[in-house]
Amino acid sequence: MKDFSKYSAIIIGAGDATGASLTKKFAEHGYKVCPARRPGSIDKVNQLAEEINSSGGWAKGFGVDARDEDAIKGFFKEVEEEIAPIDVVIFNPGANVYFPIEETTSRVFKKVWEMAAYAGFLTGREAAKYMKKRNEGSIFFTGATASMRGSSGFSAFSSAKFALRAVSQSMARELGPEGIHVAHFVIDGAIDTAFIKELFPDVYALKEKDGILQPDAIADTYWFVHTQHRSAWTHELDLRPYMEKF
Repeated sequence: MKDFSKYSAIIIGAGDATGASLTKKFAEHGYKVCPARRPGSIDKVNQLAEEINSSGGWAKGFGVDARDEDAIKGFFKEVEEEIAPIDVVIFNPGANVYFPIEETTSRVFKKVWEMAAYAGFLTGREAAKYMKKRNEGSIFFTGATASMRGSSGFSAFSSAKFALRAVSQSMARELGPEGIHVAHFVIDGAIDTAFIKELFPDVYALKEKDGILQPDAIADTYWFVHTQHRSAWTHELDLRPYMEKF
């Protein structure tokens, strides 16, 4: 069995909900986890790292702008050379914004694309550079309902998520034969977050009936996909509460 403690796992977009659960899940299995958020949120990511370290795991937080090519290159180089060989990379930033089409400025459209698509490309490219040396590893992208269809008011977000899905498909076809598992996860539904609790209390009330996605349950699925035998790899799967319409 593989000794996960000899490897690192990078989680970009290690927020307070899904990202934190993903970080903890891979730490529980021995990985040296490297959660990252934008530089302005470094205190929060450091708190997550401290929680994992105090529980007997290994973690180091990073403040990284995933849209900055040089920053991403430097981040991956530091993890690979100073912490441990990179075996898992999860791209999980949030970029969900609602703008009616006439209110969608070019700046909004570009910024959403940079975070949800361009940053995913940079992340996947750097991960591939290191993983190809060992012919192994997992590169996971977090998608959304918007990855599959464009809803009213979400032209910027949907187009970016469509693009990220295309990047992941292309990478899977290119890197799969190299032993690298690329997967795309469609998260179709509200997640148990402070954002949903504060702004959508009626939706959040469904938590009592398991009507919204639980971050720990999402993390369980990512781990399952990561540990799949390569004779039966999943590229794309969707996750939603049992009562969610689709």
